[in-house]
Amino acid sequence: MARRQSGWTHRSGWAPLWAGLTSLLVLLTLAAPAAWAALPQGNAVTDPAALLRNALPIKAPDLQDLQHRLESTSDDLRAKRWPALNSTVRRCGSLLGTRKAAILEGFTSDTRPQAAALLDQLEDQLQVLAAAAEQQERDPFLAARRDALATIGDAEDLLVGPFPFEIPAEFAGLPRLLGRATVQLTTTKGDLTAVVDGYNAPLTAGAFVDLVQRGFYDGLPFIRAEDFYVLQTGDPAGPEDGFIDPNTKSERRVPLEIKVPGQPAPFYNETFEDLGLFKAAPELPFSTKGTLGWAHSDEVLDDGSSQFFLFLFEPELTPAGLNLIDGRYAAFGYVVDGFDVLEELTADDGIVKARVVAGGENLQPHG
Repeated sequence: MARRQSGWTHRSGWAPLWAGLTSLLVLLTLAAPAAWAALPQGNAVTDPAALLRNALPIKAPDLQDLQHRLESTSDDLRAKRWPALNSTVRRCGSLLGTRKAAILEGFTSDTRPQAAALLDQLEDQLQVLAAAAEQQERDPFLAARRDALATIGDAEDLLVGPFPFEIPAEFAGLPRLLGRATVQLTTTKGDLTAVVDGYNAPLTAGAFVDLVQRGFYDGLPFIRAEDFYVLQTGDPAGPEDGFIDPNTKSERRVPLEIKVPGQPAPFYNETFEDLGLFKAAPELPFSTKGTLGWAHSDEVLDDGSSQFFLFLFEPELTPAGLNLIDGRYAAFGYVVDGFDVLEELTADDGIVKARVVAGGENLQPHG
């Protein structure tokens, strides 16, 4: 997802990645069964809501255990293993009952009343979920699980404290998003809603939200498109490849920014290959259709300015940490609504208007 630059062909910057991806898929398709044993077991998380819950900077083992137990029911649901589903849901209800007081101790005195109301609500939702499992009703089960996970997510949001790390002083002139924001992208085919995550990519998310608020993306076309791979936009009209800061009169550059689980802060301007993290998965992986990624050139990691792409590839064969995108480009958020629109977008489309609908107060213009 190299950005378009003067003198480059329309797709030359990312042709090597596309060729590599195609080759990898061919190899995986043709490989003998033994070759699959080298891949990690388990399914990649592809639900954007789950990815965003997992990426919150919190420590709440009991609450997160409930979350992960409910999320893990997908395999049993697909296989119609209703006794196993019933057992999991009832186990979740039992855990909530026995650990509720301990869970509430993790909240501040200001947020504890709201958290208590959410946990009461969760208890009721788990009963509805258990009834759906008992009656073996798929659609009611999905709806009840979605409600329960949304309630858990609301409770986890209350646990987020002060911004979790210090952004390096060398980037003090760049905007930063100290939290999350919701952005609506009105395209020529309809609306997309995306949640942008500044907890794990504050400079990338900050640059994006800043440009949205400036109206920079309004009226811009998609400049690159590959079926089932990416849509890219953010190249302004004229000779410039990115955003020209009106204060400095030069192109604003955003460093490559990738956070790894267990690390206190993101790595800047280093790929996973540079770091020797050949099997690492980032905190915000490219593991779901509609992942937002920040573009940079093939030669330079810190020349991303305004161009971003929407990841379209189905990632089942290249899970997080073993694909050609993670660790080379920064993900900074996920489309959470409008997937029918995303399916229809092509190189003939573009962004009509972009606007911040929530979380704009989390943007700081500089350090």
